[in-house]
Amino acid sequence: MAKSQDLPIDHIPPIAARLRKLSIEMTTRAGSGHPTSCMSAADIVALLFFRVMRYDVGNPASPASDKFVLSKGHAAPVLYAALVEAGTLSCDEAMTLRQIDSRIEGHPTPRCPWVQIATGSLGQGLSAGAGMAIAMKKDDSDRRVFVMLGDGEAAEGAVWEAAAFAAHYQLDNLVAILDANRLGQSEATMLGHDVDAYAKRFEAFGWNAMVVDGHDLNALQAAFDKAGAANGKPTALVAKTFKGHGVSFLEDKDGHHGKPLSEDEAAQAIAELNVVEKTANRVETSVNEPVTLEVPGLEPPAYDKNDKLATRQAYGKVLAKLGTVCPQVVALDGDVKNSTFAIDLAKAHPDKYIECYIAEQNMVGVAMGLAAQGRIPFVSSFGAFLIRAADQIRMAGITRCNINLCGSHAGVSIGEDGPSQMALEELGLVRSIPGSVVVYPADAVATERLVVAAATHPGFSFIRTARPKTAILYDNDEQFPLGELKVLRQSDNDALTIAAAGITLHESLAAADALKDDGINVRVVDLYSVKPFPTDALRAQVEATAGKLLVVEDHYPAGGLGEAAAAALAPHGVRVHSLAVNKLPRSGKGPELLAYCGIDADAICKKVKLVVG
Repeated sequence: MAKSQDLPIDHIPPIAARLRKLSIEMTTRAGSGHPTSCMSAADIVALLFFRVMRYDVGNPASPASDKFVLSKGHAAPVLYAALVEAGTLSCDEAMTLRQIDSRIEGHPTPRCPWVQIATGSLGQGLSAGAGMAIAMKKDDSDRRVFVMLGDGEAAEGAVWEAAAFAAHYQLDNLVAILDANRLGQSEATMLGHDVDAYAKRFEAFGWNAMVVDGHDLNALQAAFDKAGAANGKPTALVAKTFKGHGVSFLEDKDGHHGKPLSEDEAAQAIAELNVVEKTANRVETSVNEPVTLEVPGLEPPAYDKNDKLATRQAYGKVLAKLGTVCPQVVALDGDVKNSTFAIDLAKAHPDKYIECYIAEQNMVGVAMGLAAQGRIPFVSSFGAFLIRAADQIRMAGITRCNINLCGSHAGVSIGEDGPSQMALEELGLVRSIPGSVVVYPADAVATERLVVAAATHPGFSFIRTARPKTAILYDNDEQFPLGELKVLRQSDNDALTIAAAGITLHESLAAADALKDDGINVRVVDLYSVKPFPTDALRAQVEATAGKLLVVEDHYPAGGLGEAAAAALAPHGVRVHSLAVNKLPRSGKGPELLAYCGIDADAICKKVKLVVG
């Protein structure tokens, strides 16, 4: 363990000067970047990395290390400069900043082993830090999490969702450092240098808050020392700093955000910094290995075919099972756990449940932090509400962490609550996340199997569940491989294939029975694996049914199953007919709404007759 306390405080100013110098050089070489934002933070970062934090230089994932999250991700070069100073990154590699073949990206991503959470979309780092901190609390660890925020991003509501969460859970191992350098991208920030106002806001949310000169190392050290004894409250250090600090023609000057210096300007700036170079040291760094879920001894589904059960209920049942056999599993919910049935795990394993209240953006960010600490988080809410966290979901995809979202109450089938509660857009979002797995079970057996399949996939997954109770379609020993489908109705003379998932699969089966009475045989397949999409398997079924395909879904057309099928099969000459929610829904009973939106069994029968002639 490399303890930064080994360095006397009078060794820190030369380090800070070198961090500024390298930040300037990196961005000038790249021809883009944010050197002045790095310069305001350099004293804080130097003190943190070389005197305050405890970490293993060669092992970024060490559970014995303090953690650092750079929420103001545009200041990435100052982080890379600190890693060069620590010896875990070469100066030559640092100078490849923003190049296509470099892992030193313009904003931090886990391609750099010292980055566990991708940042740069502002306002998210404090949530991730809170997730790390609560995981450390559950592990009885004395480690701490340090999150550096910019003052501009303090305008984001997600920051204050995280602040409320951290205070509620008494995360006194969490330290936020607000780099209040006054200047935003296009003008001064909302509060400028009114650092007392920032401190009062954190205090109002239940934090210990201290105002400090962000360029006074002794004052900063004293503040960090106090933060180590926070007595049940997280700590916010509101550091008054100056953008471009250390260089006369940049310091506190507007108009320099995101603008690298020319070579002549860089040389002039570096001359003002009076940099004392040091002998390079080099430390080999291990690579972070992804955490995956293993499910030894998990009880299989045990449902009676005569039962009816909502897929959201089955989600709760399998979650409780996973909590019994998988120590990494943890569930988060946004005050709807008795609707999503995450309550089953909360009752069975209260130590593995975290209530996040009605703050979905923070909830997804906390899940990212938990994943970074080796947990396998399951995040649940109404699918419609999870869309609020679209940007956090996007960043989870960039982070490549193993988090699992369950969006319940999908589609118009939820009934009387009306359109504000109906998830009708979310498949387009989660399908677009690189490397994501998206599953849409139609019964309780499929739900149990698919929750495990999605969760054991190393990366982001989304599980779509429904409100109404539905029939059990499958035997308990049925398996559901990702990227496949199930055929539930077929004959030797099927005129068309109906592909559906979830609620509309049940409507499609009812339609198939009605059509058979009219002398029309159709094939019905379950598209439970939305992503990876079962292209070859569906193509084979369609080719066996005169090349005709009808996709039926409880989702808007944009981004849904029909578009997924068209993208997959159009290159093979297959025309995809579809039924989807093509109008704004309203309150009503579930069956009424399925009929109103034209996706019930009667509508399917009419469409099939039209297509097959």
